[in-house]
Amino acid sequence: MPRRLVLQFSLILLAGAIAPLASAQQVLRLSTTTSTENSGLLKVLLPVFEKKYDVKVQVISVGTGKALELAKNGDVDVTLVHARPSEDKFVAAGYGVNRQDVMYNDFILVGPASDPAGIAGSKDIVDSLKKVFASKAKFISRGDNSGTEQMEQSYWKTAGVKPQGSAYVSAGRGMGEVLTMAGELQAYTLTDRATFSAYRAKTGLTIAVEGDKTMFNPYGIIAVNPARFPDINQKGANQLIDWITSPAGQAEIAAFRVDGEQVFFPSAKR
Repeated sequence: MPRRLVLQFSLILLAGAIAPLASAQQVLRLSTTTSTENSGLLKVLLPVFEKKYDVKVQVISVGTGKALELAKNGDVDVTLVHARPSEDKFVAAGYGVNRQDVMYNDFILVGPASDPAGIAGSKDIVDSLKKVFASKAKFISRGDNSGTEQMEQSYWKTAGVKPQGSAYVSAGRGMGEVLTMAGELQAYTLTDRATFSAYRAKTGLTIAVEGDKTMFNPYGIIAVNPARFPDINQKGANQLIDWITSPAGQAEIAAFRVDGEQVFFPSAKR
């Protein structure tokens, strides 16, 4: 074979080897809370982002405490959580950068329709938990250091009481599983509104307490600090942050519904 043809053939083979690498889809690892997964929000948001940026998002859905721990260890590239004090500590310690507000919903206290604690219609979460304690009604806690459990524990601390023994179950589970348990055991539990809306029909539980200003539940997104972990997908993390806080991403959040009800409200300040 003439030398020129050999060279052309070699270039063709090289191009064929490089092309798959050039078009390889980037992977972005996201740790996030069970509420964004259980509510169905991510199934709506992520395909839009993935298509726009030709990226595959690998989701690890856990409680906020675990989500931040994964980010702290460099096991993910970006995290979407809802526990502002923990988020601020994470950033201040140098583990995260570029934290941005994304959205908010609210916490609600739900329980059996029979309402053994007599708290239905209340707007005072602390007073209601005191009544749950006094009634000896069963309470199911996330027990997983999630943002929800952190908020719940702060309420019990303010109340100055907390159920003991069989009246208090620390499940160590995600929100969907805890709501299912509460339905089966006819117990009370603290939940975010979005996940409850998705599980309401399955559990038979009803809203007992809502509207307390302390039950506001903001979400933030944070990129893992590339100074600590140079191998993280910094580009993909910032693309997700930029998109989810953009008018397009915020519109997707606002349009998301569970049984016709808006359960997340955009809050990006950009």
